[in-house]
Amino acid sequence: MKNYYKINEISKLYGIGVDSLRYYEKIGVLVPRRDTNGYRLYGLNDIYKLNIIRDLRQLDFTMQQIKDYLDHQSIDNTLYLLHKEQDLIREQLRSLQTKQHMIQERINVLTSAMQITTGKFLIKSFPERPCLHLDTRITRDEEMDFAIKKLHKKHESIIHDFGNQLFGASVSVEDLYMGVKDVFNSVFFILNYDDPEYDFVLPAGKYLSLYYRGDYRQSSDKIFDVLSFAKEKGHQLLGDPFEIYEIDNRDTINKDEFLTEIQVRIMIYR
Repeated sequence: MKNYYKINEISKLYGIGVDSLRYYEKIGVLVPRRDTNGYRLYGLNDIYKLNIIRDLRQLDFTMQQIKDYLDHQSIDNTLYLLHKEQDLIREQLRSLQTKQHMIQERINVLTSAMQITTGKFLIKSFPERPCLHLDTRITRDEEMDFAIKKLHKKHESIIHDFGNQLFGASVSVEDLYMGVKDVFNSVFFILNYDDPEYDFVLPAGKYLSLYYRGDYRQSSDKIFDVLSFAKEKGHQLLGDPFEIYEIDNRDTINKDEFLTEIQVRIMIYR
């Protein structure tokens, strides 16, 4: 085994760029000797330090933290560092478990959504649903995406998992009957029932529901279908209809796969 290695040999052995090795030398972490031609020669002492640098960099320690440790290496400092590594690993595991839960939840939601039967009128009962909302007039798809992003930006401290976040948009019955189609007047996020931070509530009660798949250009016609069905059955409308986007461009670029639910709160007379 050689006692000294040139910079290119060390670079290949550790997968560390030559520039990084020169930087380590610049801040005093490594102190290679020079041969008669001025080339850097790394000894066994440098190699043991590189092992430590590699391990700590994988744990996201800064080079200044690593230098401080190497400059004051002792049993106490090593134990302190090991405990810190344990804390970092625990935090990484918690983060991974959270991500795993989010992914599994999205898999479950999409799998269930693909099984939903469309074109059937349903009556659903809901408790109060807390929401975050943004009043804004939307006349085309691009504005919808912008409005949703604007709402998310405003509340990103609350909405941590946008991929699984259920959101919707409401329309005005008055606009529809005046011939104003494909215009929405607000967007909203539906929160968990126990979420304390909200600024709007979808009231408890019975809702007439209709799912449809495909392009949003169907939206106005489908909403009219819901309103016509409610009128035919003698149900009183208790609010404006709204759409909830179960599968959208977060999940697919194939518009035929989009899944949208229309809901409107109603009073049923028996």
